[in-house]
Amino acid sequence: MAEEQTELEERIIIKDQHTKEIDLVNRDPKHINEDVVKVDFEDVIAEPVGTYSFDGVWKTSYTTFTISKYWCYRLLSAILGIPLAVVWGFLFALISFCHIWAVVPCIKSYLIEIQCVSRIYSLCIHTFCDPLFEALSKICSNIRVALRKEF
Repeated sequence: MAEEQTELEERIIIKDQHTKEIDLVNRDPKHINEDVVKVDFEDVIAEPVGTYSFDGVWKTSYTTFTISKYWCYRLLSAILGIPLAVVWGFLFALISFCHIWAVVPCIKSYLIEIQCVSRIYSLCIHTFCDPLFEALSKICSNIRVALRKEF
């Protein structure tokens, strides 16, 4: 009975990964687009002191900018949102697939092969170079350097 309950919980957990509830209020919980798309009217259009348009023009421009930005975004996301979601989903699936089935196995294979090569290289260095450099160090060990100041 305990095994059946555990298996059922595992199925629920696996299903919840793909059908989890999304937050319709906070749509950027990781703050990915925090500094990119926060563009307000004041960030784009500003009138310096002494160069003011009519108050009505300023208010209408603000309203027009804000509403057109809002509705253009909604219209573009309605038209292109789902097709681009498919494209991005496919692209990230392709990247994940390549990483899982090609990149990581290649890296692991390379690391296995390079470990063998590094042992052979290390053996060759220790066999041929160590005695040579040890002999050179003994030859040069009697060299003395003296510095004198001459006026």
